[in-house]
Amino acid sequence: MQTYINPPLSEWKNLIQRPVQKAEDLQNIVLTVFEDIKNEKDKALINYTKKFDKAYLTDIRVSSDEITAAIALVSDELIQAIQMAASNIEKFHASQKENKNIIETTEGVNCWREARPIENIGIYIPGGSAPLFSTVLMLGIPAQLAGCKNITLCTPPDESGNINPAILYTANLIGIKNIYKAGGIQAIGAMTFGTETIEKADKIFGPGNQYVTAAKQIAQNFGVAIDMPAGPSEVLVIADTTANPEFVAADLLSQAEHGADSQVILLTTDENILQQTLMQVENQLTQLPRKSIASQALLQSRGIVLDSIEKCIAFSNLYAPEHLILAIENTENYTDKITSAGSVFLGNFSCESAGDYASGTNHTLPTNGYARNYSGVSLDSFIKKITFQKVTKKGIQNIGPGIEKMAEAEELFAHKHAVSVRLKSLNSQNNTLIKDEKF
Repeated sequence: MQTYINPPLSEWKNLIQRPVQKAEDLQNIVLTVFEDIKNEKDKALINYTKKFDKAYLTDIRVSSDEITAAIALVSDELIQAIQMAASNIEKFHASQKENKNIIETTEGVNCWREARPIENIGIYIPGGSAPLFSTVLMLGIPAQLAGCKNITLCTPPDESGNINPAILYTANLIGIKNIYKAGGIQAIGAMTFGTETIEKADKIFGPGNQYVTAAKQIAQNFGVAIDMPAGPSEVLVIADTTANPEFVAADLLSQAEHGADSQVILLTTDENILQQTLMQVENQLTQLPRKSIASQALLQSRGIVLDSIEKCIAFSNLYAPEHLILAIENTENYTDKITSAGSVFLGNFSCESAGDYASGTNHTLPTNGYARNYSGVSLDSFIKKITFQKVTKKGIQNIGPGIEKMAEAEELFAHKHAVSVRLKSLNSQNNTLIKDEKF
């Protein structure tokens, strides 16, 4: 890790930069695959799976027999852990449901919102060396709670054409039925356009490598929404003298092992904490199976000493981390000062891994500085809000004259007329009543 002692504010702009990714013509690659998927559908999907995943498939759908066989391979201990995590995630996301709240803005004018599920959801789950079955929980549970009609899950097979058993167990646990052997750009293309087998999605969720990320971004050009822009995983830890360097080092490494392009940042008010943490990082790194990946991530990571927690918070807000850990005392004194972060972990025992797996919050979070303007996935990510209004006779009489004036000022006279004819009708009715009352 690169280290800095009290860098001036003028250097912060450089220190918050993420690693620069290798420039590749991803757009042309994605568009080529997309065009093939659009035209040849399942055939192209099978061909690309053979090319990129070395899997020879005759059917991309995961059968019920395959799911049953996979479940038998998952240990009881892992099953219990997944069920515990599922319970916590469901509790937290179920609490996000909103009740209809009718507001009378003016006498006779009532307005409210109602939620409707996004009907067709596509979920992408990476496979390979880190099969993220936990992401099945994070995306599938809120999708089910929202009432999404069709949930499609795509994940790449191994060379034998099999899906990781934990992924299949988890999907089955939460009721996802439509599971397909498809990875990479071709999976995103299949959910973007639909094939003979895979349902076209209205919105696509899930993490992935640079190819998947580029494919999701380009999918938006074809009328498909995505969860958020994404980049390599990251964590920023703020530590004071009460922090445990062993804990802090473990948290830094837990993100560094995600990928060589990940980045971890340590901010501390104490140079001794920095040095002790760096020693712990070196010690713990040697014990990691993915140490070569973590080592590459550490080359572009930073340890920085600043002279106050307030400055650390200010730096963090500028960086806008995916994960922010406050390993400091009196964390409650600082939470209202945090303006940009995907998910925040308070205190020495709130490890980032808790949020990744089982505390209940969602681990699908904005990266690469997008926490400045995006939220992490929640129940709201799977629903759309529709506004309603009901205007009574009294209501249109109250707000109509004002609408007429505003429409006329914008020279939208048909808008004005839509109000005027109603007011004229009501005035005529009132005049008729007055005349009738005279007789």
